[in-house]
Amino acid sequence: MRLIVVLLCLTNLLAADVRLPKYTRQQLPNGVIVYLVPRAGVPLVSFRVVVKGGFKAERETQTGVAQLAAQLLRNGTVSRTADQFSSELDSLGGSFNATANEEETLVNSEFLTKDFDRGIALTADTVLHPTFPEAEFQKMLARTIDGVRSAKDNPQASMPLYFRAFYYGPNHPYGRVSDDVTLARLKRADLAEYQARMYTGKNIIVVVSGDFDSTAAAPAIAKAFGSAPAGTEYKWLPEQPVPKGRRLLLIDKPDATQTYFNIGQPGLSRTDPDRTAVLLINTLFGGRFTSMLNDELRVNTGLTYGARSYYDQHRDSGGVVISTYTRTETTEKAIDLALDVLNRLVTKGITPEQLASAKAYVKGTYPPQHLETSDQTAAIVSDIELFGLNRGEVDDLFSRIDAVTVDQANAIAKKYYGNKDLAFVVIGNAAKIRDTVKKYAKDIREIPAKSPGFR
Repeated sequence: MRLIVVLLCLTNLLAADVRLPKYTRQQLPNGVIVYLVPRAGVPLVSFRVVVKGGFKAERETQTGVAQLAAQLLRNGTVSRTADQFSSELDSLGGSFNATANEEETLVNSEFLTKDFDRGIALTADTVLHPTFPEAEFQKMLARTIDGVRSAKDNPQASMPLYFRAFYYGPNHPYGRVSDDVTLARLKRADLAEYQARMYTGKNIIVVVSGDFDSTAAAPAIAKAFGSAPAGTEYKWLPEQPVPKGRRLLLIDKPDATQTYFNIGQPGLSRTDPDRTAVLLINTLFGGRFTSMLNDELRVNTGLTYGARSYYDQHRDSGGVVISTYTRTETTEKAIDLALDVLNRLVTKGITPEQLASAKAYVKGTYPPQHLETSDQTAAIVSDIELFGLNRGEVDDLFSRIDAVTVDQANAIAKKYYGNKDLAFVVIGNAAKIRDTVKKYAKDIREIPAKSPGFR
């Protein structure tokens, strides 16, 4: 108890003044939103370009197009071949990566401060002028399909895909998971259509963070992104419901010697007022090594090498998920114990000492995990714009944490960890665990791991 109090006091003293750096926001005539976040020190500058939409903006016949388009951005533009882009990037000592998720396409690049103008121009070229050469498209498509098929042999890699498809269901945008079936339908024209429709001024956010001169940076950014067509602003789709009731998907992998399982239930959105309390509860339940789940399933019983819980943070309500694995012969014991820990959290609640520990842990880990580097800062600022937040998301975080009482935390635990509407996804040797998992849900479906797709 004394150690927890000392730790909490020390953490508050060290982290009481955590704040986002000052930043400015402006909008170019074509709709592009620009944030400048100067941070003196290391002579580096990070560019983060966000294109709104992500998977949610895919047409139903184009599942997988957002990610594939992102992966091909550096593989040829109107003015540069893939080799020319790589050569120029290497000559500047820069870095570049692009990916897509549920609500955005993310392009992240980093350059030396002295190369600001060339860096922003190179980054903008990939976003605004990709050509998606047919030969490059076919190679990337083949590699991606091979990657999906390989993932099906790796339960740890395939579990998130099976779970997302099953938990959200086929009618939910988050449940449309790209796989070898959907990817095989895509054509180069699908990528060009998606890029032309979504990569437009009214859908683009540019965040520049690092050591740079704001006065000189503004015109360089305007020059790089001011030529983007304004386009049509993407309108977020209404939230779709998630299937209710207890249900279970069993993926049969006959050669498996371990059982992987996820257990999910309804969670919250990225902007839900409960998010601070859920952060604390999840930290205690399964968000750190010394969590309730990991203590029971790994430390105390040795059923697994690791057990955790996480919660989705999207525009729409996501899931709260338990994730772990165990030997085939201890499948029932591990699932039962995970459910027992979940039930204990709800029925017994947490103590003041536990809450103090969670607060100290979150305050101590938040700065290095979220504010230490320029790209981390850029990520927060882009989320502020994408989700309609404000700088209080960081500046007021610790005061919101301090305000959570034990009673409030326990009420939140019952609300989001309440052992209701559970969705189970289990990957393992069905012949050995089929009868075991039947007790967890009446609605049970089974598919072979070797079958195409994740749905």
